[in-house]
Amino acid sequence: MKVNIKKLKDLERKITVSIPTSEYNDKFSSKIKNIKTKAKIDGFRKGAVPKEVLEQRYGQSIHNEVINELIQESYPKAITDNKVRPASSPQVSIDSEDPKKNIIYSATVEVFPEIKPKFSRWNNYEQFAIEVDDSDIDNAIDDIKKRYGEWKDVERKAKLDDQVIIDFLGKINGEEFEGNSAKDFKLILGSNSMIPGFEDGIVGKKPSKFSLECTFPNDYFKNDLAGVKAEFEIDLKNVQEITEARIDEELFKKLQMEIKDKSEFRSEITERMKNEVITQEKELSKESMYETLLKTNNFKTPNSTVKEQADLMRKDALMRIGHTEENAGDDLFPIDTFMEKAEKRVRLDLLFAELINHFEIKVEKEQIDNFIDEESKRYKDPEQYKQWILGQQQQLEQFRMIVLEKQLVEKLENVLKSKKKVIKFSELANR
Repeated sequence: MKVNIKKLKDLERKITVSIPTSEYNDKFSSKIKNIKTKAKIDGFRKGAVPKEVLEQRYGQSIHNEVINELIQESYPKAITDNKVRPASSPQVSIDSEDPKKNIIYSATVEVFPEIKPKFSRWNNYEQFAIEVDDSDIDNAIDDIKKRYGEWKDVERKAKLDDQVIIDFLGKINGEEFEGNSAKDFKLILGSNSMIPGFEDGIVGKKPSKFSLECTFPNDYFKNDLAGVKAEFEIDLKNVQEITEARIDEELFKKLQMEIKDKSEFRSEITERMKNEVITQEKELSKESMYETLLKTNNFKTPNSTVKEQADLMRKDALMRIGHTEENAGDDLFPIDTFMEKAEKRVRLDLLFAELINHFEIKVEKEQIDNFIDEESKRYKDPEQYKQWILGQQQQLEQFRMIVLEKQLVEKLENVLKSKKKVIKFSELANR
């Protein structure tokens, strides 16, 4: 078998394989012999059908079968021997299938790029430090009081931060559209959960029926509605304001806090925020580290892999709103809107894998066990959790990746330069 590899555009490669006629003939003869022992043809005894008759009747189907087998057997060997790392399924074309000559076929594939990690001395990643002050604690407590508060009807005009209960029906040029209506819909004014103009049109209204016009954003996730003006019939049934929860034992119980008074409550919230800050600092620093590495390491990504990643992202987005690819049209979360993020995800995954190899990082069983021990402390019955998690292979693989990434980050901290970046806790919401 001879193999020739030709570089095409970007990461495309054309692999041409030439297979000696002897291999074809061996397979063809073997299949003819196998058929001869079983074939039943009028005028001939079983097992005594001449080879010429068998070839006349079965030759073409056997030929096709042999060609297919030769390709399936030789292609894996061709890419392994030549250290080709395909990123896509091969597009196969047969160049020559004349049994009297070598069998020749070509397979066009995209390959994964060869990456040799670079560590710039000039680009610094940002090592984040998050400042928490008393106002952040106050805001967190106010937020808890609102989240665990109770909505009560009020007899006045609706204003921002109120909750309204509405029925609505939307039409475009007098015609209804998908997702255009709802009954007893709860909406907090100022949440920006509806299209621009919708919530503003309810502010200042008392319970009543009215209509309002809104225009869907140009980047709306459904192409057929982007930039389109719609009219909504609104039945405003109730206007409600929040009665904040009291800081008492009932609230402590809901929050699963073993505390007694407001002072301990504030201390507990402060401690939880500090833990959150530590996690956020690590995540933001890691994100900056990866961004810096992506800038330093420039390489092509396989289009097929990016497309697969974009498809996964679209499926996830559809699932979050209760749709599947089967019942959603192409205009709902168009695939093109995910391509940029998908390419970045693929680039990061490829670089991550190369960095793991570069630093020769491995995860030992003891490290997984230690991680599980730490995780178990978050549960009331740590031992029960440990027994349960050992049977969850998917979760264990996620743990392995977490431990792997932690080791990688530690290695990168030693080879990359950083600069400290201080931000306020209140800025996290905008990141």
